[in-house]
Amino acid sequence: MGTSSDWDGEGAEEPLAGGVMNFVVKVGDTVRRRPCENHRFVHRLLERFAQAGWDGAPRFLGFDEKGREVLSFVSGHVDWDNAKATPLAEEGLAQVARLTRAFHDLTAGSDLAGAGEVVCHNDLAPRNCVYRSAREPREPFAFIDWDNAAPGRRIEDVAHVCWQFIVLGPANPDPAAAARHVRVIVDAYGLGPERGQLIETIFWWQDRSWRWIEARSREGDAAMITLRDRGATSDIQASLRWTRENRTVFEEALRR
Repeated sequence: MGTSSDWDGEGAEEPLAGGVMNFVVKVGDTVRRRPCENHRFVHRLLERFAQAGWDGAPRFLGFDEKGREVLSFVSGHVDWDNAKATPLAEEGLAQVARLTRAFHDLTAGSDLAGAGEVVCHNDLAPRNCVYRSAREPREPFAFIDWDNAAPGRRIEDVAHVCWQFIVLGPANPDPAAAARHVRVIVDAYGLGPERGQLIETIFWWQDRSWRWIEARSREGDAAMITLRDRGATSDIQASLRWTRENRTVFEEALRR
């Protein structure tokens, strides 16, 4: 792991897309960003992945002279704007599910998972997924932005994958196809009997997400105010209503 002196004066800083919550730059083959409140846990998690030889996440390399964390740059294509992301084909969805299962299995029963089943990423979405290229069919191979990682249940990440990668909301014109894609993700992950709780867990994510944005906005969190002003709260509420309206379609797909 590098020390701050190892990362001094390496080259020009190139701002990276995304970054509502944090300002991120690329320097050479590294990424520099302000450490999150959860950074000690996240660094331990990334070190565990590195020790296991799992290439589905960046490597934590140390801190630079400005106190920013230094991560390896994961080269590939990222759909930074979820709203403009092209939906994945079924094999792409299955690969996202398999990647999720891989890091869950690496953390199950570990000290990092604590009393949880596994360590969850808690923000698995197109903007945090790296594809080998933008060409179709896109091949997901890594996840970035682990700031929200914490002990949790497997089904929580699986539900978030379903919500975000399938686009469960009014922008999706075909509930039946969406339900089929939920089943693709669940089967590729290998979710067991708990799949019966999946739709409720999607509701849980959608409900807590808009409430969290609103609460943090009232507290003066600039990033959350930006999201709220962009319409995130109303968009998520609409997604929750749409998913509830189509609940039966999803539940039938999971029972087959």
